[in-house]
Amino acid sequence: MKRLAKWRLLPLFAVMALLAGCGEPFLSALQPAGEVAQLQFDLMLLSTAIMVGVIVIVTVLFIIAITRFRRKSENEIPKQVEGSHKLEIIWTAIPILLVFVLAIPTVAATFKLADVSPMDEKNEDGKTDALVVNVRANLYWWEFEYPNEEIVTSQDLIVPTDEKVYFNLIASDVKHSFWIPSVGGKMDTNTENINRFWLNFDDAAADEAGRIFYGKCAELCGPSHALMDFKVKALPRAEFDQWVTDMKAVTEPVQAETAEAQAGQEVFNNSCIGCHAVTPANTTPEAARMGPNLTDFGNRTLVAGILENNEENIKKWLKDPEAIKPGNKMTGKYDLSDEEIDAVTEYLMGLKVQE
Repeated sequence: MKRLAKWRLLPLFAVMALLAGCGEPFLSALQPAGEVAQLQFDLMLLSTAIMVGVIVIVTVLFIIAITRFRRKSENEIPKQVEGSHKLEIIWTAIPILLVFVLAIPTVAATFKLADVSPMDEKNEDGKTDALVVNVRANLYWWEFEYPNEEIVTSQDLIVPTDEKVYFNLIASDVKHSFWIPSVGGKMDTNTENINRFWLNFDDAAADEAGRIFYGKCAELCGPSHALMDFKVKALPRAEFDQWVTDMKAVTEPVQAETAEAQAGQEVFNNSCIGCHAVTPANTTPEAARMGPNLTDFGNRTLVAGILENNEENIKKWLKDPEAIKPGNKMTGKYDLSDEEIDAVTEYLMGLKVQE
């Protein structure tokens, strides 16, 4: 009966193994959508092929050994072989060869991915010709600063396709990790030093994915770690340039049009603007960057990085952010009435840079 009870656990383990392979395709590292992701995927295939090949060969040799050289009867003593220099050389040389087969492309890829020298090459204007994005990870949201373009945004990372985008990574509170599964990466954001790397977003893959990729925090950072998501919008260079132009054109906060939105703007200016900027200029003081930049909030598809951007979800977030993202920094800062929440929601939905 005890053995039977143990066997009953097998279906449970089988289901767990199947579920471990489930997930959204846009969050899969097995569907590469860029140069870095493809390089990493090829290395995974190579290492897997080597491991499977070793397992197959060892299994075949094991089967041959237990069938061909087994003891035929109780009185028979199989031929005793104490050593073979030829075999010892072979099974020593093959693993060394396999290590080189795996090590050479791995080391070459490591040096290629670590090359961020274009980030240090300045032009006549004192800026880099390469596109650089400064990523700051916070509990539990992301800030993206474009130093050359002199704009700041949050939660939505906008990038051009088919060219290298260079990243400076840092955290403002605890260790996080920047990861866009289908494009590559996964690098820690530390509080004490800046990590740097680059990614390339394939235009054909981006078009197939609806121009949207998704990123996550890959380092356990608190109770809402699993909810620390961000969206990546990969655009052709011309559309990216237009987005930059539209963002830079916003020099003053968007003025509310309706009476309710105007009331919401007043509440926002009295309560929220101390942490949330509504202009994209990277000259915004650090004190006003305690929360996500909301310049183009109305253009975003997600609220708090995880909820569909609509009136109902905005009100839910403003009313009780702790219920949606436990441990977030906004919890307990404001105590708005239902009327104030309705007004602020109307104002936020009108914060649009592009129609």
